[in-house]
Amino acid sequence: MPSLFAFTDGACSGNPGPGGWGALLQAREGDAVVRERELKGGEGMTTNNRMELLAAINALEALEKPSEITVVTDSAYVKGGITEWIRNWKRRGWRTSGGDPVKNEDLWRRLEEAASRHKVVWRWIKGHAGHAENERADALARAGMAPFKTR
Repeated sequence: MPSLFAFTDGACSGNPGPGGWGALLQAREGDAVVRERELKGGEGMTTNNRMELLAAINALEALEKPSEITVVTDSAYVKGGITEWIRNWKRRGWRTSGGDPVKNEDLWRRLEEAASRHKVVWRWIKGHAGHAENERADALARAGMAPFKTR
């Protein structure tokens, strides 16, 4: 059975501003890619963090059945939030340690729901460091943003 990977990225022109998200889904057997699918989208007025979250959400929601998948992100915000911070946010009624409302609560809830249907390993990599699949996810995010950018 192939191993599944999702390489995700978000982009924003201004913060807030027009933004896009991209996800590259790959099924691999060893080092060989046997199937892949590209996903992208965007919004006219958003933030980079929202786009990073939407990339991971859309990758997981695109899976048709419960799966084992490695989600690779260059966002410490996404990885830290879903693997560490979310438990305390929920315990505090979606409040930060300082008592403020958690930003992007709607997307954190959606990400948690999407991830709950799968066995997910979250992996962080440094962005813009020559990682081919991360560069492709970045290109998808920029393509998703393109219809919303004004010149």
